[in-house]
Amino acid sequence: MKMKSVQTINEANIEGMEIDKNLLEEAIAELVHAIKEKLIARGEMMATAESCTGGLIASSIVNEAGSSAVLAGGIVAYQNEVKEALLGVSHETLEQFGAVSEQTVREMSAGALEKFGCQWAVSTSGIAGPGGAEPGKPVGTVWMSISWKNGNNSVQNEAFCKIFAGDRLKIRLKSVYMVLCRLFVLLNKQKSTCTSEH
Repeated sequence: MKMKSVQTINEANIEGMEIDKNLLEEAIAELVHAIKEKLIARGEMMATAESCTGGLIASSIVNEAGSSAVLAGGIVAYQNEVKEALLGVSHETLEQFGAVSEQTVREMSAGALEKFGCQWAVSTSGIAGPGGAEPGKPVGTVWMSISWKNGNNSVQNEAFCKIFAGDRLKIRLKSVYMVLCRLFVLLNKQKSTCTSEH
């Protein structure tokens, strides 16, 4: 499958560049389709743990027909108490580093992996604006993480941060796009852990 919209955006600096909302949505749809096909081929499933994106990742996946074959479920954990109760993020992590941090998103994606018993999970936590900026964390700051199970069933994860320009919706759409881009790259790099289909 040729991902024309994805290729168009990849030529740009997605963080600061003004990107058309429709182009972003088309690129997300292309990524979701490619991820679904890859997960089906691997016999694996994924889950989402979202704060600032508010279910937009899960919704984008469900927009694709046949998504029940790959999406185990998702949790929108907006309040810190929900991050703790449903995703197992430690109170100490939230107190020390805050909700918008590398440590928190790593624990969110790992928690979703455990909660849904799947092979892949993505998470987001950020400041979509227009208010909410903190020292060192301007509006548009979004931390994202992906957790996965490797060949010996141990959990691996990585996290990364972007500072996106744009309005609230654009920041959220860019976050969805970036975390799905990274998931797709990892799916192409990691060996499958499953021997049977779901």
